[in-house]
Amino acid sequence: MYRVLLVEDDPRLAELVTEYLSGYEFSVDLVTRGDAALEHFKTAVPDIVVLDLMLPGMDGMVVCRQIRDVSDVPILILTAREDTYDEVSGLEQGADDFVNKPVQPRVLLARLRALLRRTQTKTTTDSRVLEFGALRIMTSDRSVTWRGQPCVLSNTEYKLLLVLAEAAGRVLSRDELLKKMRGIEFDGLDRSIDNCISKLRRKFDDNLSEKIKTVWGEGYLFSPSAWN
Repeated sequence: MYRVLLVEDDPRLAELVTEYLSGYEFSVDLVTRGDAALEHFKTAVPDIVVLDLMLPGMDGMVVCRQIRDVSDVPILILTAREDTYDEVSGLEQGADDFVNKPVQPRVLLARLRALLRRTQTKTTTDSRVLEFGALRIMTSDRSVTWRGQPCVLSNTEYKLLLVLAEAAGRVLSRDELLKKMRGIEFDGLDRSIDNCISKLRRKFDDNLSEKIKTVWGEGYLFSPSAWN
């Protein structure tokens, strides 16, 4: 059985989704408020999250970002809009897929299964160790050590560090980084990459920007020789 955390305040929709998924390989745990979702997530440790956007207590986009900061669990967003605004915003916050309301249970089931297959494939095939001086990245358990000590990174920080390290010695533009991390293009306004770079520099004592270099007008470069 897969554990689904359903964050939805519509009782009729929640009942429909719970009843349908429970007939297959899923058990559903329901949360009806956005401001209660993160703590419940930490306790329940679900395999996948189904998240409504319009929630009491806290907006679904904020909930998505909070969960993504602490976990790489697949997140599927339910949206009532048919334009691309919610989809783009959700991808920027770390969502993996979308289903439009009104929800068709068969479509939801298929999307959940596809997300779980994708996650399991990545988990079983990615078991690399990347080492640069005193930096060590282990993809099997997503652990990072710096100068022999564990380094605690958020999910977004880990993803960005890994993408940069995989391209060590090559400049990556913001557009390339966003595509590799979230599957979206740089719109010229998104500052999330720059903010995350600043956080990584602080955590790895990179005050002079020698480990992760800024190449003005082009992007960022992970220097493989600067991590001693």
